[in-house]
Amino acid sequence: MIHPNGWRISLGLAAVPGCVLLVGSLIITETPSSLIERGKEDEGKKALKKIRGVDEVDAEFRQIVAACEQGRQVKKPFKKLFKRSGIPALFVANIIQVFQQLTGINAIMFYAPVLFQTLGFKSDASLLSSVITGLVNVGATFVSIYLVDKVGRRKLLLQASVQMFISQVAIGAILLTHLSATGTLHKGLAALVVILVCTFVMSFAWSWGPMGWLIPSEIFPIETRTAGFAFAVSTNMIFTFIIAQAFLSMMCHMRAYIFFFFSAWILVMGLFVVFLLPETKGIPIELIEERVWKQHPVWKKFYDDDEGKRDDMA
Repeated sequence: MIHPNGWRISLGLAAVPGCVLLVGSLIITETPSSLIERGKEDEGKKALKKIRGVDEVDAEFRQIVAACEQGRQVKKPFKKLFKRSGIPALFVANIIQVFQQLTGINAIMFYAPVLFQTLGFKSDASLLSSVITGLVNVGATFVSIYLVDKVGRRKLLLQASVQMFISQVAIGAILLTHLSATGTLHKGLAALVVILVCTFVMSFAWSWGPMGWLIPSEIFPIETRTAGFAFAVSTNMIFTFIIAQAFLSMMCHMRAYIFFFFSAWILVMGLFVVFLLPETKGIPIELIEERVWKQHPVWKKFYDDDEGKRDDMA
């Protein structure tokens, strides 16, 4: 019934989330720091009261105003970003974007129909399977919305790293031992692979997916936040392009081993979270350097009094 207009329907349905984003952009509350930076202090204070749910926000409001005033003194944010004290946030923000792509998520989501056809599903079934993984991706994102400020960023990332690692290794092992020369799997094993792909997508959607954007927005001080986030977004787009272009060739040459390739990177990502990623839950942006970077056992080495004074004058 749909043929030959299936591709038109598929593209047309993409307008639905686009419309949701458009409506959301019209009603979303601007951040207090953004409003105060633009001289709208009264509106910024109202936004802060709305976010905190209380009327007594004077102390935090004064901290934000002071941080914004300090940020205005910095005339060359990109120059300050590359000073010694700017390296921790710049490195973490960009490496998170690289790791987000090296989970293999975009490769799997972009080429899910091709992947499932390789496993022996017919064309309609492979398309349906990719729709299912897409719905799992959307649904699991709400888990992150609910838990991120309750359990923290690091716990979500670590839990998901374990779940993604197990899923990728299991998929690779099944394909390596059971995928026939004709590129097909037994129906039961093929269904198991779909389930494993869903568990992988699920764990990504409540961790490295949203955290890849949330954490970089939190870890820069106000004076270099815009410049730093610009670098992070650029890194994400570059590595999205590289992985998308390389995945099909990698899958043809590496076959099942491609899942071990991505699982190895997931292991590296978990170690990065353990040793190098600070927790930012509940830390105001204006205090990010004092409470996070200067307290971290590794990154505090990039800060000293003389350097800080020189940076403030930049």
